[in-house]
Amino acid sequence: MTSTQITLPAPGRSLRAKLKRRPFTHHNRLAALVILLNLACIPVVDASSMVLVNFALAVLIRQQYVINLLFWLATSVPKHWPLRIRWTAGKVYHFGGLHVGAALCATAWFPFTAPSLALTWVILALLVAMIVLALPSLRARHHDWFERAHRFGGWTVLALFALHSAMAASSPSLWVLAVVVFSVALPWLRLRRVPVRIVRPSRHVALVWFDYGVTPFAGSSTSVSRSPLLEWHSFANVPAPGQTGFRLTISRAGDWTGSLIDDLPTHVWVKGIPTAGVGNIDKLFRKVVWVATGSGIGPCLPHLLSGDTPSLLVWSTRNPRATYGDALVDEILGVQPEAIIWDTDADGKPDLIALTYQAYVESGAEAVICISNKKTTWHVVEELETRGIPAFGAIWDS
Repeated sequence: MTSTQITLPAPGRSLRAKLKRRPFTHHNRLAALVILLNLACIPVVDASSMVLVNFALAVLIRQQYVINLLFWLATSVPKHWPLRIRWTAGKVYHFGGLHVGAALCATAWFPFTAPSLALTWVILALLVAMIVLALPSLRARHHDWFERAHRFGGWTVLALFALHSAMAASSPSLWVLAVVVFSVALPWLRLRRVPVRIVRPSRHVALVWFDYGVTPFAGSSTSVSRSPLLEWHSFANVPAPGQTGFRLTISRAGDWTGSLIDDLPTHVWVKGIPTAGVGNIDKLFRKVVWVATGSGIGPCLPHLLSGDTPSLLVWSTRNPRATYGDALVDEILGVQPEAIIWDTDADGKPDLIALTYQAYVESGAEAVICISNKKTTWHVVEELETRGIPAFGAIWDS
């Protein structure tokens, strides 16, 4: 790569560019589509059927096997297809918009079913409580309440909905409900307590090693807990080519992660199967730029190690060797000798948009994938997309 400074262009002013910014995300577009389809069904479909359809969609779209299928279908688009098609396919991780739209519509339809007025209002109250706690502002401030309300409230709604369907004497409803219950139960059928080996290169980060017979694919995540009924956290898997098992990179970002780093437990709980995440969409492009800040390097690492998609890394972090250890930094440089590693302790915070744009242009990449905190990820994705660059990053909807 050259050292010539490339000027960052101004954001586009066209309608297409404006639609790249919030609130016009693909997530919100999918939610709006579900709502519009429900509105169109008001004159022709009964309320009970609409509750059933929306309820099933809201649950099944979050099922791990369904998620993996969606990513497989999206990333099956050939690389020789036009970039705009692959750009759209890469937004597959916005599927949570279907969950939101369907959950809202199921709740809206529910008061009009009423085989039992009391039971209907109990279920409706639980659904409304779950929706309120899922509002972004409340969810961010009270994530534990959100998680527990969705888990225990969801299980309670399933049980009451089964009673509701039985009272309505609807055989199709009971069959669909059985599928939904099996979908919810399936990850818990794979609940297990597994041994871990934890290396702590600094008080900021822990490298957690697993080897219990599962070697996940690059771009997947695993749910981890120390109290399986109360709190779960999902982290990107880092498998190493030619080796069994995998590791997680966990940084201090709250009480749970801080406790794990300090306590260094010998066992944790896992459930379900490795589930595809945003990093999977690198398969759609001939070359990508990975942008990471801090422990965001974890989800990038398996893709860098595998080398399946040519790439260039831009990593901004405080004192990388002191924080993450020489072994990890040397491992990265071994597969990415041209990686741009920005030490924020030595050089301050970079202009991440300009730095990424320069790397994108000079490397000849087709897309950018950003793994960072919510604020930085959304900023990078929006600023690049309004300049006509395909950009992707987590949207914190699940």
